[in-house]
Amino acid sequence: MTARPARRTASALRVLLAAGLAASLAACSSSAADDTTADAGTDPSAASTAGAEAPELRLGYFANLTHAVALVGVDDGTYQEALGDTKLTTSIFNAGPAAVEALFGGAIDATFIGPNPAINAFAKSNGEAIRIVSGATSGGAQLVVRDGIDSPDDLVGTTLATPQLGNTQDVALRAWLAEEGLETSLTGGASDVTIAPQENSQTLDLFKAGQLDGAWLPEPWASRLVVDAGAHVLLDEKDLWPEGDFVTTHLIVATEYLSKYPGTVKKLLEAEYATSEWIAANPDEAKTLSNTVIEKLSGKPLSAEVLDRAWANLRITLDPIASSLQTSADHAVAAGTSDETDLQGIYDLTLLNEVLAENDQEPVSDGDLGASGK
Repeated sequence: MTARPARRTASALRVLLAAGLAASLAACSSSAADDTTADAGTDPSAASTAGAEAPELRLGYFANLTHAVALVGVDDGTYQEALGDTKLTTSIFNAGPAAVEALFGGAIDATFIGPNPAINAFAKSNGEAIRIVSGATSGGAQLVVRDGIDSPDDLVGTTLATPQLGNTQDVALRAWLAEEGLETSLTGGASDVTIAPQENSQTLDLFKAGQLDGAWLPEPWASRLVVDAGAHVLLDEKDLWPEGDFVTTHLIVATEYLSKYPGTVKKLLEAEYATSEWIAANPDEAKTLSNTVIEKLSGKPLSAEVLDRAWANLRITLDPIASSLQTSADHAVAAGTSDETDLQGIYDLTLLNEVLAENDQEPVSDGDLGASGK
């Protein structure tokens, strides 16, 4: 590790975190004063847990560039420093459904994840298990294919990979193929296009071996197939969205954990904010550090060409781009990977907007899908 992360946590990071802490203390002081004059009907439990912090936070994320805000912030100590006495434990996943299983099983408390697994988690728990508390990344997903495939019609009879059944790229591919009039199957039955969900590293190997015709993948895997295996882009997912803006990665927290330890969740968001600000100010350094972490987690760094191409395809943002979530949910219904779901209450952006306000930033919207419907 270079000296850069240490300098950051000793200077700019601490300024950001100190500012957030000062604002939080001021808010707590104001809240305490308000409590002394509150009506008798006020719920005392709300005040007693307003800043409660956990002994441990178990956080999930992926070894993908679309999770750069976690790759950078966890590795250089930003998250642990922000969490203070709360111990940070991390787990690495290949795709969202596996992370959701871990959260449902009590193995993690929060995870960076794509929209469709979050929607499924919300639906399967009748809206009880999770809340989206922040965005993380927009963009950075493409359908890349072998030579000879230049249009949707050329996909008939092909086999395409995705990271996992029901993950965000899997749903996007199935929905897009359906819009193009091409049938797929969830059970291996007859179809125009065969979809083979599997780990991203296996997809790269099988594509190189000529056993796959393409894949819909997040970065850096789309770029790895292009640069390292000779694929070309048939479709960049951003071209399907208004102004190219859609959520690729956001942060979800177990509802019970959020309710019990809002102080810890706010510190997590403060760390994410500090990291995202540093990435925006230092993109080249952040890109390099992300690659260093990917090497630690996967055993192999990305080539300079892959790294540059992949990094250019994504945007770090704490805005969860709520406007795209309902469309993602509709795609899952069309693809057959999810039932129709009422998403009301899936967002709780209260703490994020507190952090943004304390840093003189504009609030982000929940698209009327917050608990209050506002």
